Amino acid sequence: MAEVSLRRVSKAFGAAHVIHDVSLDIRSGEFVVFVGPSGSGKSTLLRLVAGLEDVSEGSVSIAGRDVTAVPARDRGVAMVFQNYALYPHMTARDNMAFGLRNVGTPRAEADARVAEAARILGIEALLDRRPAAMSGGQRQRVAIGRAIVREPQVFLFDEPLSNLDAGLRVQMRAEIARLHHRLGATMVFVTHDQTEAMTMATRLVVLRAGRIEQAGRPLDLYESPRNLFVAGFLGSPRMNLLPGRVLAADAAGGALEVAGARLPAPVPGLAPGAAVTLGLRPESLVLDPAGPLRGRVEVAEELGALRLVHLRLADGAIVIAEVRGRPAPAIGAEAALAPAPGARLHVFDAEGDALGAPLERAA
Repeated sequence: MAEVSLRRVSKAFGAAHVIHDVSLDIRSGEFVVFVGPSGSGKSTLLRLVAGLEDVSEGSVSIAGRDVTAVPARDRGVAMVFQNYALYPHMTARDNMAFGLRNVGTPRAEADARVAEAARILGIEALLDRRPAAMSGGQRQRVAIGRAIVREPQVFLFDEPLSNLDAGLRVQMRAEIARLHHRLGATMVFVTHDQTEAMTMATRLVVLRAGRIEQAGRPLDLYESPRNLFVAGFLGSPRMNLLPGRVLAADAAGGALEVAGARLPAPVPGLAPGAAVTLGLRPESLVLDPAGPLRGRVEVAEELGALRLVHLRLADGAIVIAEVRGRPAPAIGAEAALAPAPGARLHVFDAEGDALGAPLERAA
C-alpha cells in the first residue's frame, strides 16, 4: 500500500491546457474514483499518476517518493485498461505472467503469483484459455490478474468496465470492491458513470474541465454538493434544479418563489429578490394534493418497487419525483408535489455555489 500525492499538477498538449493546477492527496489503502463527463480530464490525470504522460507543471509522489521524472515501469503502479490489452496468441496464464518473465522473475515465483491471483479472482479454470475463448468479463478478470501479480503499490483502473454489458458491469464492480477489501491496496479508478462511482468509492473526486470541483465521501457529495455542477452530475435520476428568487430571508430560514409557488428554504446572506436555483432530489418529493408544485403528468416510468413521475410545471420546467407504495397518476392528469417531511432543500446562488449546509424543510 502507498499514498499518492499530486501537487499543483498541470498538463498541456501544445496550446490546449487539459489539467489545471490540481492538488490531491490519496491516502494509503483508499479506493478513490475520478468521475466526470467526457473531456473532464479524469483519464489524463490517471495517466499522469501512471507516468504514461509527462507533467507540464507540478509534481507526483508515490509512497513519499517524487516520481515526476520516473518512467512508468519504475513507479510501482499497475494499470488496467478499458480494452483489456491481452495478447490474443497467449493463454490467460501466459498473459498474466508475461510482465514478470520480462523482468526476470524466476519461473516458480511467477507461477505461484499467477496461481494466487487466479484463486483470488476465481479464474483458475481459465488459465489455459486464450482471449478468444473468453467472455468480456473473463478477459477483464485476466487483465486485473495481470495487475495483481505485479504486486504494485498502487492499482490504476481506466474505465475498465465500459465494454461490458449492464448486468456484467454490476457484477464486476462488486468484484473489484471485494478485491479492494481483500487486498487493502491503494486503488484509483476512472469512470464517467456516476452510479459506478458512488457504489465503489471510499472517496470521490469530481472533475470538470481539468479541475477538481469537489472531493469527499460519496454520500457527503450526494447530500451536500458544493455547486450546481456536482448537484446535477451525481444522482440518477439527477437532482431537480429549478430557477427561483428570494421572497424573504430571516432568522427562521427564509422563503423562495419557485414556479409561482412559495417554499420555505435556507437563504443565508441573500436579500429579497435575489436569483437562486432550488435543488430537490426526486426521492425528496411526494405526491400531495395540497403541494405547492403543481402541473401535468407527462411521463410515469414503472420501475417495479418505485415509479418516476415527470411533472411539467406551469412555467414549463420538468420535475421528477420518486413514488413508492401507491399507483402513479395517469399521464395527462393534474398532480401536485411537496417536499417530503425532513427533506433537504438545496439552494444555489446566482454563481451556482451552494448556500451553506442544506437545512430541513420548515414545518
